[in-house]
Amino acid sequence: MSAGSAPKVLVLGANGQVARHTTPVLLKAGAELTLFLRRASRLANPDSARVRIVEGDVLDAPTLKAAMQGQDVVYANLAGDMARQAHAIVDAMRETGLKRLIFISSMGIYGEVPGETYRSALDPYRDSAAIIQESGLDYTILRPGWFNRQPSASYRLTKKGEPFIGHDVTLNGLSALIAALATTPDLHVGESLGVSHI
Repeated sequence: MSAGSAPKVLVLGANGQVARHTTPVLLKAGAELTLFLRRASRLANPDSARVRIVEGDVLDAPTLKAAMQGQDVVYANLAGDMARQAHAIVDAMRETGLKRLIFISSMGIYGEVPGETYRSALDPYRDSAAIIQESGLDYTILRPGWFNRQPSASYRLTKKGEPFIGHDVTLNGLSALIAALATTPDLHVGESLGVSHI
């Protein structure tokens, strides 16, 4: 991404709740977007001048690598077999020379939420986060609390190894953080951050 240019952001899992909420925030921040999802018909294009919609599966390597061409940032908001998807994303980014990755995980993957034990329900998030952390990419992993729709866009960050504070985060706050990460190349690179409401 050159100074002053609009960051080009590939959104994987673009039909997910957080991704749909974050798309207009990224556009307001000046980004150009490629929205990648399994069924393109599920999304209307919010800005045909700055948004393209690509139908594809993250596990389909040729389609994923084609979507990554010319991008600056990959923002992944996925569910399902997250370890396989994480491997696919890392492999495709290495092959296309992309470095910057924002990856949505979940609070609790390190047992960092006081008084809570999530066990196997978080295995997909825990396993995929480990793959991202070992990738050598310029990653930021986000571990948000439960989403709510309160109007506040404020958020609190905790680092890996610190206790998670609170239990929820506003979608406005999480989207604001994602947009900041996508448009500020060195912000929180190499960190795994708990995200909760202040």
